[in-house]
Amino acid sequence: MEFPKNFYWGAATSSYQVEGCNNNADWWQWEPRAGKEPSGDACRHYELYETDFDLVKGLNHNAHRLSIEWSRIEPQEGLFSDEAVNHYVKVIKALRARGIEPMVTLHHFTNPIWFAASGGWVNKRCISRFVRYCEFVVRALGTDVRYWFTINEPTVYFSHAYLWGMWPPQKRSFLQMMTVYRHLNEAHVKAYQRIHQIYQELNWKKPAVGIAHHMQAVAACDTRLVNRFAAALRAQLYNLQLLDYLARNKSLDFIGVNYYSRHLVHAHSWWIGDLLMETCKDNHHLLRTNSLGWGIYPEGLLQVLVSLKKYNVPVLISENGICTDDDNQRWEFIQSHLENVHLAIQQGVPVIGYLYWSLMDNFEWAYGFRPRFGLIEIDYKTAHRTVRESAKKFGEICKKNNLCVDRHL
Repeated sequence: MEFPKNFYWGAATSSYQVEGCNNNADWWQWEPRAGKEPSGDACRHYELYETDFDLVKGLNHNAHRLSIEWSRIEPQEGLFSDEAVNHYVKVIKALRARGIEPMVTLHHFTNPIWFAASGGWVNKRCISRFVRYCEFVVRALGTDVRYWFTINEPTVYFSHAYLWGMWPPQKRSFLQMMTVYRHLNEAHVKAYQRIHQIYQELNWKKPAVGIAHHMQAVAACDTRLVNRFAAALRAQLYNLQLLDYLARNKSLDFIGVNYYSRHLVHAHSWWIGDLLMETCKDNHHLLRTNSLGWGIYPEGLLQVLVSLKKYNVPVLISENGICTDDDNQRWEFIQSHLENVHLAIQQGVPVIGYLYWSLMDNFEWAYGFRPRFGLIEIDYKTAHRTVRESAKKFGEICKKNNLCVDRHL
């Protein structure tokens, strides 16, 4: 299965999950208050990034997605840290020196404490504050960065933080959630416009600015009309509504897809709550699962990719991965999902790259350090890195730019 020429192969990380000691972030403050496992030193990537990028190079990756920690860059409102931005300049240049394309996320779930304390994404000033931060980072890093993700998984952020109350600031308000949803959308559009303006002003090569969007395959549990209607409704609301807005505002140079699992619809009635939220709890259409119980459904990646053809922009798999203690299962996961990426390309979807989540085991938010997603195993006591066999096999795919299916390590 040959992949297109100049296809991007790599893995992804986020700053808070791997760097350690991000003590100016809202999550750092929230973890002890909520009784969660503390992120602490995480993977010590902040100090060991060159070691990690040597491993990336050795695995034949030609791209790497990382995020900038806003709380390091702007620890107090309007006060930007030269030390922090200089660190990220070195990080980006370290990737470039190894022939690896840096793909930079500007917001990956965490906020500076001062930003959260002033109302976070509910406060209408959030948009101008975010754009100001983006401008500072882009001016500092832009000579070495072409691909920018403004925001990671806005739908996951606003639902977990403002509807379900699972993440800081633990609000349960539909009205606040909708406010945050609107502000995140507007923040992306404004940041997109400003990034392009900066590149034009400085006569840099045109950037590619997009978003990392969490998408699930949506399927009806049975053929009843109510279930088929609910599945279509949820696919539109959860997967496409945000992208429709950004496309209308001409603010998508590419779409980043974060895909993990399937959403199996089982609406018991025509009540709006059932239509939008009820899932199958009767063990219909059983799937193998990862260590968090998420169903493994590689065919769903093809489904969501095909749904993006209408936008007529490049598509990048910005996250796709599995947490498991069985490395053979990880290798099977990678292969089966790449088969479906290849099918999508054959069906005309302009997929330009595949980034596995994650490069290394890391701090998985409210789940703590238990889930193991990494191509590279981390010993959290010693920070020792061990390259898994699945990573080596994936590295062969990256090198050859093709997939020859072999289900066993």
